[in-house]
Amino acid sequence: MAIRWMGVMPVRWKTGLWKWTLLCKAAKFALTSAARTFIARVKTEYADAQHNVPAYIIGSGNTVTEFCSDDGEPSGTAGKPALAVLRGSGLGDVAVVITRYFGGTLLGTGGLVKAYTESTQMVVNAVPRGRRIPVHIVMFVIPYPLLERMRAVAALQHADIMGEDFGADITMTVRIPVESFEAFQTELGERSAGKSKEWLILPALDPSSSGVTFDRLLRR
Repeated sequence: MAIRWMGVMPVRWKTGLWKWTLLCKAAKFALTSAARTFIARVKTEYADAQHNVPAYIIGSGNTVTEFCSDDGEPSGTAGKPALAVLRGSGLGDVAVVITRYFGGTLLGTGGLVKAYTESTQMVVNAVPRGRRIPVHIVMFVIPYPLLERMRAVAALQHADIMGEDFGADITMTVRIPVESFEAFQTELGERSAGKSKEWLILPALDPSSSGVTFDRLLRR
């Protein structure tokens, strides 16, 4: 059970709403521990700011974990609006931190809610979208003369080569969409003339995932 986020990189958005400086950062994480590390890193980077407001949604199905904090802003005016935007965005495994530098204008609770909502919306709109699809992680053994042919098969079937171990033969580890797995096996058998051997579907690599997943970037 592995997760890879292809092309989905951290996003940074800066705005000057109401003479404040608001900096919003978002990034993808499969584990809550990684999201917390990201939040701590942003807070350290912008330790001179008045507030660093975090929110995240991690997991899927019945194992979703949500978190938000107002980080010193009036209760319910910062973290909850940011989390509400994440809930409505359709994104998963995402964390945001909104950093605010005070600009001398007091907005009241309504203004704070609007500021944090719009800042989170800005960064969410800039995030590249991806989708999860099931994958198998498999290991097999081939003789040396077949290496380039097997690499070509992997590319043809949209498989990622995760490892190549060179010994008496070559042990290849690949990650491949489940929907392509049967075709991959057939293609591999034909190109290797039956010389590939010792197939093994590997166990879960990511205990936080509810299923074997593979992420592909969807262009908007």
